[in-house]
Amino acid sequence: MLRVIATLLVAATLGACSAFAPKLETPTVMLVSAEMLSGDMFSQQFRVRVRVENPNDRALPIKKIDYELYLEGDSFSEGVSAAPFTVPAKDASEFDLIVKTNFVSSIGRLLSRLNDSRSAIRYDFIGKLDVDISMLPAMPFKGGGTVELRRK
Repeated sequence: MLRVIATLLVAATLGACSAFAPKLETPTVMLVSAEMLSGDMFSQQFRVRVRVENPNDRALPIKKIDYELYLEGDSFSEGVSAAPFTVPAKDASEFDLIVKTNFVSSIGRLLSRLNDSRSAIRYDFIGKLDVDISMLPAMPFKGGGTVELRRK
């Protein structure tokens, strides 16, 4: 009986904690640009400019972003952002991700896009924002659209 009461108390306490967690809208996360810095047949390095738009009335201190990036439907990269940053209330912040990838199957298609005057490519960017606010769980996001792919 004591175990049942203890379990119920723990569940009630955890439920009360989640009731106190701030209610925030998930920011919009999108790619601004993608630039190939270097590469050969076996590995490539890109600079990907990311924009995070905060619709909330309070600043969001982002500890990290865990992400997966897909270009033209192909898995391109996954990883974690390098440094924490803050997105001001009702504003946006941008930062660069240096992405290393070693894809062979789709490199030809992407390189042909670099030589094309219309170098916009379709992307999907999914993951979660780890926000440095007490009792706030990671905020999942999913963004997509087109981004210009350039060669340095």
